[in-house]
Amino acid sequence: MTDYNLFTLNNGIRIVHKEVPNTKIVHCGFIIDIGSRDERATEQGIAHFWEHMAFKGTKKRKAFHILNKLDSVGGELNAYTTKEKICFYASVLDKHVESAFDLLKDITFDSIFPEKQIENERGVILEEMSLYSDSPEDAIQDEFDRVIFGDHPLGKNILGTSESVKSMQREDFKNFLKENLNTERIVFSVVGNIPEKKVMKLARRYFDDIPRYGAVKERVPFIDYHPNTEIVKKSMLQAQCAIGTTAYALKDKNRLPFFMLMNVLGGPGMNSRLNLALREKFGFVYNVEATYHPFSDTGLFAIYFGTDGKHVKKSNSLVLKELKKFRQVKLGSVQLHSAKEQMIGQLAMAQENNTSLMLMMGKSILDYGKIKHLDTVFEKIRKITTTQLLDIANEKLLESQLSHLTFLPKD
Repeated sequence: MTDYNLFTLNNGIRIVHKEVPNTKIVHCGFIIDIGSRDERATEQGIAHFWEHMAFKGTKKRKAFHILNKLDSVGGELNAYTTKEKICFYASVLDKHVESAFDLLKDITFDSIFPEKQIENERGVILEEMSLYSDSPEDAIQDEFDRVIFGDHPLGKNILGTSESVKSMQREDFKNFLKENLNTERIVFSVVGNIPEKKVMKLARRYFDDIPRYGAVKERVPFIDYHPNTEIVKKSMLQAQCAIGTTAYALKDKNRLPFFMLMNVLGGPGMNSRLNLALREKFGFVYNVEATYHPFSDTGLFAIYFGTDGKHVKKSNSLVLKELKKFRQVKLGSVQLHSAKEQMIGQLAMAQENNTSLMLMMGKSILDYGKIKHLDTVFEKIRKITTTQLLDIANEKLLESQLSHLTFLPKD
């Protein structure tokens, strides 16, 4: 992708912009290279708590004014936290884009963490934790992180624990930002019908006075994986299963072919091998998916599905059978061609969503320092060989290296 603009402010913040005609909406946001894996053991959940508190009061706005600023003109303000990123972003009519720049700067850098709002939001997050706990299909994904990564920060729940959330005070947020905020690891991404000249003008108007932050904090690499198996009894009707292992990091040469392998195995298409084997052939599951999440130093491959308790053993056997096929049998030429075309089509369609495009651009600049043109990515996909896929399957899909987590109904 070469049709984008990139420039750096004096404080180190990078601005990436892509002009998209024939739309009235502008999507923009700060993507920050801080996540839950950057927390100390005593502050688990604080990155996500900060994401919530950003909306609860700044030096010049109270919570209501923050929430009302864009809502009142039909816009949207949102945020999310992952293991390695925090994003604050907005979507507005192009004529209101200046308000979005102003508000995003305010909540990202000028939050004051009012004591009363901390207490209120503490209750909200505890309710959010209860909601996830009552949803086994969500809870198993968080628990599987722990099974794979153990006590490493990647294995900790992004929401934190009830004890850590209850203990956080105003100074904890200030200290967390002081220890982690680095303006050279922040990108402001813009996609919409807005010219480069206007983006630069607004960025300088609203972001030039942001102080330069230079915190340097090395992430603890994950290097000690051991396969693990856990069975947990829960009060629920359906069993939930997770099977997986570690995978390739963001900059590994095998990342793209491994992503293709996961797409064939259990991607969003109804023609995935796991869907055909578990749902279409036997009717054991409603949904089954194979996911791959690359991180800066490692990755996570996981298969998730829910099934009746009496079908757990058979379903697990079918999953292992499909993985064995990948290790023993090369894809045929027609299968390989189909896998490539499916992946190319999915990537092209993803870029039609301008919100996703804006977030992808920001993350790509943070992770790689550039945004690859789709044609370049497509060319790499077309060069993937059946031998590559077979070698990767025999490296990463070994049955002896898989971890298992199963939630079983108590009865």
